[in-house]
Amino acid sequence: METGEGGLRERKKRATRRALSEAVIRLSLEHGFDNVTVEDIASAANVSERTFRNYFANKAEAVVAMHVERGRQIADVLRERPADEPLWDALVNAVIEQFEHQPAPEQPADDRHTSARQRLLAEPAVQHEVFRAHATAQRELTEAIAARTGTDATADLYPQVVASVVGAGLNTAITHWTRDPERSLVPLLREIFAQIRAGLPDPR
Repeated sequence: METGEGGLRERKKRATRRALSEAVIRLSLEHGFDNVTVEDIASAANVSERTFRNYFANKAEAVVAMHVERGRQIADVLRERPADEPLWDALVNAVIEQFEHQPAPEQPADDRHTSARQRLLAEPAVQHEVFRAHATAQRELTEAIAARTGTDATADLYPQVVASVVGAGLNTAITHWTRDPERSLVPLLREIFAQIRAGLPDPR
């Protein structure tokens, strides 16, 4: 657990990253990705352009920053879970914690808003960063799983497969939630991971 000055500094950094990421997404949805400048983003987040560039190499990287941050937080929480807690209990609890006390992913307001989000994610630069974000999140989680299970994050398949399955479950939950945003995301996550833990039995 982070304590003292170092912990406070890290929390402030994460808050700044989140503010910049939220700003670039909001402005891009309103005005179009190509029409938003780094100056616009920094101003919306109440920081300098230099601060933006200290955190992100480009706008696309900022768009996907929350995915990277969520992956890191899941891995951090997993490392802090009790050592005697079964792995899948710890994994589910680590994932759920990211959504229990925070707003769910932004709810689509209407078809126009949804289309704008789809166009934003279809930007080639953003797609590249999405791929990198998935890879980073999976690597962080793989390392946390390996540490917990006494396996090798590079040489052993087990932590890599488990991390991939967790990522797929999380992505499925968020995708399904966007189609039915009236439903709570947390029970949906629990339902999906219950099916995974049961071995995905034949629904018939």
